[in-house]
Amino acid sequence: MKLLRYGEKGAEKPGLLDASQRIRDLSGVLADINGAALEPASLAKLASLDPDSLPLVEGTPRIGPCVGNIGKFICIGLNYADHAAEAGMAVPSEPIIFNKWTSAICGPNDNVEIPRGSTKTDWEVELGVVIGKGGRYIDEANAMEHVAGYCVINDVSEREWQLERGGTWDKGKGFDTFGPIGPWLVTRDEVADPHQLDLWLEVDGHRYQHGNTRTLIFRIPQLIAYLSRCMSLQPGDVISTGTPPGVGMGIKPAPVFLRSGQTMRLGIQGLGEQRQVTVQAD
Repeated sequence: MKLLRYGEKGAEKPGLLDASQRIRDLSGVLADINGAALEPASLAKLASLDPDSLPLVEGTPRIGPCVGNIGKFICIGLNYADHAAEAGMAVPSEPIIFNKWTSAICGPNDNVEIPRGSTKTDWEVELGVVIGKGGRYIDEANAMEHVAGYCVINDVSEREWQLERGGTWDKGKGFDTFGPIGPWLVTRDEVADPHQLDLWLEVDGHRYQHGNTRTLIFRIPQLIAYLSRCMSLQPGDVISTGTPPGVGMGIKPAPVFLRSGQTMRLGIQGLGEQRQVTVQAD
């Protein structure tokens, strides 16, 4: 299944994408795509529905973030060896963990704001993993049972605040609009191997990133097991698994960063595409 949320910001409704790429309304079945709605029993119930029996959504509504009321937005840094190399950093021996504030979350096609005074706003296409079955101290062998599905994430980053302002990466990762998620959550059963997915990103038609999840350093079962030793994972939590090379700060001979009025397009094989226009923050 491809699950999504549509409608105005803050008033999104749950939906399902049918075989003809039309949105079907799930409001009569569940309140939102979040938390308990992503647990295995709930997903099994949704899978049993005939999409043609659901109301058809007319027109082209705004697509919101594919998961609502996200409790934790957990990110993994330097999880592709070639990205670590372009950043001039050592390949990590354990996962590097940071967070995006939930106020950064926005829809996949919403505008991305360049923060006031920023000259180093950057892009990062990433595979998102959505937790469906909670737990802690999860065994790596059983970790995939805890996955509800996958989605596209743009881990937008302000590099000055991330790397030059005296402290944790979180500061440069959590500006408003720095967490586009979606367009849809593709359930685990529809992704044969999440470690064999092409992912790409372009700015104004120039492709900067093109990679494949086969080169992840720490794979999804390892990440889930590791994170569950640090914290309990709960249904609706989102893990952003890292980005391949091609980010702006790694471009030679000189870095390239975003400015107002540009268009980012990005996508992951089988998981859909995002499109954002950059605007100056008020």
